Amino acid sequence: MNNKFDALKDDDSGDHDQNEENSTQKDGEKEKTERDRSQSSSKRKVEQFWRFYSHMVRPGDLTGHSDFHLFKEGIKPMWEDDANKNGGKWIIRLRKGLASRCWENLILAMLGEQFMVGEEICGAVVSVRFQEDIISIWNKTASDQATTARIRDTLRRVLNLPPNTIMEYKTHTDSIKDNSSFRNTKITL
Repeated sequence: MNNKFDALKDDDSGDHDQNEENSTQKDGEKEKTERDRSQSSSKRKVEQFWRFYSHMVRPGDLTGHSDFHLFKEGIKPMWEDDANKNGGKWIIRLRKGLASRCWENLILAMLGEQFMVGEEICGAVVSVRFQEDIISIWNKTASDQATTARIRDTLRRVLNLPPNTIMEYKTHTDSIKDNSSFRNTKITL
């Protein structure tokens, strides 16, 4: 008998089903252990985040011109960052008074991985302005229309947006072009 499979071939005791059942049971236990570890890790991440978030000022309590950025570790909230350069962002303009609730729902959806698009989400931004507030969620691949559509639909659901809410998708390449043409505009007084 050279290996464990040879032992099974020579065994006529009729315990084959028992061995297979034990093996399947062990595999199921391994999967459950891995799933429990993953859920435990996610729970720790959310709890750790919540400890910090609970002490932060909410977007609706800010005055003036302010931006909050929440991006994955290693990704800078810049169009030029390697993770962002081929991506884009969904932009939603909100009337005053909605930013805090929408921001909280968005970041909890990101932490809870409700978007179901793998590593595609880079981060989110809430911009507090005088007349309105703006929320945007950044993704890695602007050319992947199925993924951008899934992000849009999930965003609509987690923010509980009315069906007539205007949502704009803008690639970072377009944002760079728009911004550079604005900077190169000469104003004569």
